[in-house]
Amino acid sequence: MDLQLSSRVQAIKPSPTLAVTNKAAELRAAGHDIIGLGAGEPDFDTPDHIKQAAIEAIKNGQTKYTAVDGTPALKKAIIAKFKRDNGLEYEANQILVSSGGKQSFFNLALALLNAGDEVVIPAPYWVSYP
Repeated sequence: MDLQLSSRVQAIKPSPTLAVTNKAAELRAAGHDIIGLGAGEPDFDTPDHIKQAAIEAIKNGQTKYTAVDGTPALKKAIIAKFKRDNGLEYEANQILVSSGGKQSFFNLALALLNAGDEVVIPAPYWVSYP
């Protein structure tokens, strides 16, 4: 059996994000002082309190799938952050945790748009949005 990739997959172009990230890495390796604005990888080590919390979570058996929209504790922390830092008030049912901004936009588009709908994306935008 000869498996063929779908035309949708074949139409995927190389990631401009990875191109920018790779170029920054090349320049950094060549001794240039570079501030990377590509893939969003931090240029610092994970803070110790976060490492310790992860270790404690593993020790306490918190290694299973969580609620798909975020755990109650995480939602509570997000609500507190928005209130403290931004003066905004939300309820837990108004908070949805995702794996990132692009995933959130994708989910939103799938939920609200139909084939043929027109979408306006304001510029500047992230390279992979249009």
